[in-house]
Amino acid sequence: MNLNIAVLAGDGIGPEISKVGVDVLNAIAKKYNHTFTYQYAHCGAEAIDLLGDPFPAETLAICQNADAVFFSAVGHPKYDNDPTAPKRPEQGLLAMRKQLGLFANVRPIECFKNVMHQSPIKTEILQGSDFICIRELTGGMYFGEKYQDNDKAFDTNYYTRPEIERILKVGFEYALKRKKHLTVVDKANVLASSRLWRQIAQEMEPMYPEVTVDYMYVDNAAMRLILSPTFFDVIVTENTFGDILTDEASVISGSMGLLPSASVGTGTPVFEPIHGSWPEAAGKNIANPLAQILSAAMLLEHFGLEQEGKTIRQAVQASMDAGIVTADLAGDAQAYSTTQVGEWVVNYVASY
Repeated sequence: MNLNIAVLAGDGIGPEISKVGVDVLNAIAKKYNHTFTYQYAHCGAEAIDLLGDPFPAETLAICQNADAVFFSAVGHPKYDNDPTAPKRPEQGLLAMRKQLGLFANVRPIECFKNVMHQSPIKTEILQGSDFICIRELTGGMYFGEKYQDNDKAFDTNYYTRPEIERILKVGFEYALKRKKHLTVVDKANVLASSRLWRQIAQEMEPMYPEVTVDYMYVDNAAMRLILSPTFFDVIVTENTFGDILTDEASVISGSMGLLPSASVGTGTPVFEPIHGSWPEAAGKNIANPLAQILSAAMLLEHFGLEQEGKTIRQAVQASMDAGIVTADLAGDAQAYSTTQVGEWVVNYVASY
């Protein structure tokens, strides 16, 4: 297969983990006789510094002309600590999602047996956890009308029926492929937008008679994720709730550095780790590259390359089995660098 991949390394640890991810993709291409070509583009803080825009027109064009986008992270303290900054790195990420029509973020959550001890949650609670969060990406407060002055501010949590229907359809269809259990997370006891979500979900239920649907307020869902994560199979929710809940769910895997994601919709799909840019670690060669590597697996599987994705997943599991992990997963054992973990995974893929 020939794939043209746009690579957006971004800020902080992004360039380091991006390189590892591309190395793994190249190892897969060599092993399975594929041709992957890469177009590199700017985004985030480095794009603001270079081009004055966190998601320049040139970057959009490269993404639109690609089969997939392999993205890493954006964010920089000089913007985080300046609430008056007119342009911010995260605006580039939002712009990419909006302009590429990426309305659904798919985040698989699973526990890895060798690193469960790294989680603050008891192992007996975590065992068997395996679910997917489907987060709406292009609506809600992140994109609604905003206002701020010295005395007041507001963000509008705006949703339309078509936006809700299309993301719920994704949730129902994922549930059909899994354990046929869908949890719709909202705050319908308080928010009008959530009541519309619940109303539409109830209208759609008869279209998927094989799927068991339950409804859960977001505060209760946040608690249940920690107390009984095995309850969940597929979660579908709005933009803000999904952002918060999936970061919370990262403790189930043992580290946020293990969670990949896919953003899909009407345009070029984007594959990325869910963690941030961790600017304090930039250039230190200590960042965990496994979420970026697992995002590569999701990219390949999106194009039907199931065996290739499986090979990457087995390589990641094998690296953890062998203790070839970065400091966030090593505990009291030896910690390996970003590049060392990447090289180990590449060698495993080559010899698998």
